Amino acid sequence: MEIAEFVKTQRKKLHWTQKDLAFYGGVGLRFIRELEQGKTSLRMDKVNQILGLFSAELTAGPIDRSIYA
Repeated sequence: MEIAEFVKTQRKKLHWTQKDLAFYGGVGLRFIRELEQGKTSLRMDKVNQILGLFSAELTAGPIDRSIYA
């Protein structure tokens, strides 16, 4: 699941608006909008700040290169 889809799904499960998520996550509303739209150049620390509300986080891992074969 994409991060954008995950965040939006989790937010809706809690019946939160984007404004609510921004408030509880300590970030701006614009950041939440960009996150849920799948912007690829967001600050990882802020993304983890939001993911932490849902007991999740971004981590480094190996790249699955088989998708390129």
